[in-house]
Amino acid sequence: MFINNFDPVAIEFFSIEIRWYSLAYIVGIICGWFISKKFFISDKDVLNKFDDFITYIILGIIVGGRLGYVIFYNYDYYSNNLLDILKVWQGGMSFHGGLIGIIIVSIWFSKKNNQNAFNYLDIISLVAPIGIFFGRIANFINSELYGIESNLPWAVKFIKVDNLFRHPSQLYEAFFEGLILFFILKNFKNKNFLKTPGLISGLFLFFYSIFRFIIEFFRVPDQQLGYLFFNLTMGQIISLLFLLVGIYLIMMKYEIKKES
Repeated sequence: MFINNFDPVAIEFFSIEIRWYSLAYIVGIICGWFISKKFFISDKDVLNKFDDFITYIILGIIVGGRLGYVIFYNYDYYSNNLLDILKVWQGGMSFHGGLIGIIIVSIWFSKKNNQNAFNYLDIISLVAPIGIFFGRIANFINSELYGIESNLPWAVKFIKVDNLFRHPSQLYEAFFEGLILFFILKNFKNKNFLKTPGLISGLFLFFYSIFRFIIEFFRVPDQQLGYLFFNLTMGQIISLLFLLVGIYLIMMKYEIKKES
């Protein structure tokens, strides 16, 4: 068993604090950008515009992630405290919201450049697990999004929370939604699935949603929401919706792949 007493502040200069969570975003985006250009992008038009596209991605992640948290997880509070929506430094980001933001800006950027949005979304799907990995490690350091009580040998006591030993659900997500998902998608990429735009995106939604849905059973639900329909969490409900989208994309795009 392990006791988590990490400091969420990574670097401090006088009164300026740089937190691990901020570094996770920065490192995830830089690694994703580099690996995409170095290993995954073969289309010259996409490669030439990818640096500009990353700016849109950052916008989609931040705005989408924040609004997703506001709408999905804490609407009652923020509907009465609108200015607090802008206080991103106080915390409160949603992965699913960030994902919706990425989809929107990808469609926007692609239409602007007369390209297929899936040419970009498939590349982002391949490297998104890298960002997820670093993000969940930062959640672990911050003692947030922790798991339910456990007596397993690898249980963790988050002393900033309480004195209970809990599932390190953040590390489960880092492993399955980050590392495992990355290698699953890379395997499909090696089988030329990128040649069918939208297929990798569908596979990302499918596998991510399954991993997230299962791991949520080991994670404490958001305090302000608790358990919802059929004793599911908000994260599980949204994951089920994205799972259906993923299945639809896989079925539709795989038929196209077989015909080509």
